Amino acid sequence: MRILLQRVRSARVTVVQNDADTDVPVSATAETTTEGSEESQSIDSGLLLLVGVQDSDTDTEIAWMVHKVANLRIFEDSEGKMNRSLLQTGGSVLSVSQFTLYADTRKGNRPSFMHAGRPEHAEQIWAKFNLGLERLGIAVRRGVFGAHMLVDLQNDGPVTIMLDTDDAPSHHANRRED
Repeated sequence: MRILLQRVRSARVTVVQNDADTDVPVSATAETTTEGSEESQSIDSGLLLLVGVQDSDTDTEIAWMVHKVANLRIFEDSEGKMNRSLLQTGGSVLSVSQFTLYADTRKGNRPSFMHAGRPEHAEQIWAKFNLGLERLGIAVRRGVFGAHMLVDLQNDGPVTIMLDTDDAPSHHANRRED
């Protein structure tokens, strides 16, 4: 599982409905809006999470990532030091599924997405991850899985961090050396 985490002052995701000739954005507000079966979401201060899943991801990777996102000390304290977590600040999350985080660009000019999780698996893992954050009391807004979306954000800092469960200490301990 990979997450590109961005500390934001605000973020919004807008689902694009594909018309025959143009892309028509669905408007987004702080509340869920529904036009047809499309949803749009926004948050104020918190984290924008672009979430990529691979087929090998399980509850173990979800638990590690939920803990890491909720407890990563990247919000400023009263002295201006990054010393507070999302849990401590009461910030929100805007979670957007993003299979392109598993792009392989080593060969040629067209990315391969062979390492991205199958959609049916990725959607389940993403949903469980979001639920894990909610169980900790974090307000989670979501993009629409598999949809074409526009993402607007005001990056705060900027603070942008890549998290990868392949880098988790327990993941390395379980690897065999051949």
